[in-house]
Amino acid sequence: MTFKYLLFLSLYVLFAYRTPAQEVFNYDESNVPSFSLPDPFVSQKGQVIETVQDWEFRRRKEIITLFENQVYGQLPRELDNIRFQLVSEDKQAMGGSAHLKEIDIQVERNGKNITIRLILFVPTQTSKPAPVFLLITHRDPENIDPTRNVKMGFWPAEAIVERGFAAATFHVKDVSDDNNDTFKEDILNTLYPEQLEMDNGMRGLGSWAWGAMRAMDYFEADPLIDANRAAVVGHSRGGKASLWTGAQDTRWAITISNESGCGGAALSRRKFGETVKRINTNFPYWFTDNFNQYNDREELLPLDQHMLVAAIAPRAVYVASASEDEWADPKGEFLSLSLGTRVHREIYGMEGRFPSALPDVESPVHLPYAGHHIREGKHNLTPYDWDRFMDFADQLYGIHHE
Repeated sequence: MTFKYLLFLSLYVLFAYRTPAQEVFNYDESNVPSFSLPDPFVSQKGQVIETVQDWEFRRRKEIITLFENQVYGQLPRELDNIRFQLVSEDKQAMGGSAHLKEIDIQVERNGKNITIRLILFVPTQTSKPAPVFLLITHRDPENIDPTRNVKMGFWPAEAIVERGFAAATFHVKDVSDDNNDTFKEDILNTLYPEQLEMDNGMRGLGSWAWGAMRAMDYFEADPLIDANRAAVVGHSRGGKASLWTGAQDTRWAITISNESGCGGAALSRRKFGETVKRINTNFPYWFTDNFNQYNDREELLPLDQHMLVAAIAPRAVYVASASEDEWADPKGEFLSLSLGTRVHREIYGMEGRFPSALPDVESPVHLPYAGHHIREGKHNLTPYDWDRFMDFADQLYGIHHE
C-alpha cells in the first residue's frame, strides 16, 4: 500500500467512526418537516372550546397539566411559612433616584428552609406604588450588582428606574443551581425532595419559576410596589422559566421571553436550531424526566409551545428574538406567539393581530395584549430589548411620559 492510500484509509476510518456521533442541526427553512399542531381550542375529550368558561375551567387546566407531566414537571405550592427580611437598604441609591432594598425571602417547609436574595430598586420620583420588572437571571452575578459599581446592559437598572419602573432580580442559584451536579442542593433536596423521585417531578426550570413566584409574594406585601402591574422577564433558559412562571401564576400582568428557543417560545415540531434531544442531552436537569421520550420524536408530543403562550391568556405576553440567534429559531418563536395569542383574540375578544409574515428586524409589533421584536445581533439581553419591553408596558398600563 502507498503512503497516500494508508493516509486516506486512516482518515476514512476516523470520520466513519466520528460522523454518526455528531448530531446535525437544521438551519435551512426548506428542511423544516411538515407538521400539524395540537389545537388549543379542542379539549382532550374532543370538546370545542368557545367561551371564557370553557377556556378557564377546562382547557387551560388541561394544558397546564400536560406541560407539568411532559415538559417542566409539577410546580408544588405547599409551604409552611414565608418571611421577608430586609437585610440592606439605601434610600438614596442611584444618586437619589432609587430606593434600594435587599430582601431575604425565607421559605420553610417540614422544618427546613431556604433563602432567596431579592434585589430591588424602587424609583423615588413618584408617590404612587411602582410597576415592577422582575428578571430571572442565570448569568454571572456581576450583571445584577446591587452596589452599581458594575453596570451591564443585561440588567440596566438605572434605565428601568428612570422610566418609572421598579427593577427587581434574583439569581437562580438561590433556588436551583444552573449545574447538573448541584441543581438539587437548594429547594429540591431541602424543601421538595419527593419531586426528585417522580418522572413528572419539578427540576431546574420549574424551581426557577417557583422562585419568581416567591418574589411575587413579596411584591404583594410591599406598599412601594404595584403588584398588579408586574412583569416577569427571562433571557434564554431564563426565558423558558419566565414563560412557565406566567402560565402557572396568574398574578403577572406581563410575561416576557427573550430568545428562549427550544423548550421556551419556539415550536418544537419545527426541529430548527436547538432540538428537544439536544436540550435534554446537554441540560438534563432543566426538564422533567418524561420529556426525554420526545427526543427525535417531537411529533408525538401532545402539546407544543404555542399552547404555553396560550395558557398565559388573557394576560399579556411578549416574545423577543435576535437576528443572528438561529439556534433559538426566531421564526418558530414568532409563530408560537402568533398562534398562541389566538386565545386572546378568539376567546377574550381582544383587538389586533400579528402579521402573517415574520416582522423585519427592529420593527417591533405591539398589540394591546402581546408584543414582539427581533433585535439586530446575537444571543443576549440588551438595553434595546429592555427599552422595547418598557415601551410595551407603558402602552399596556397607559403610562404617558412628558
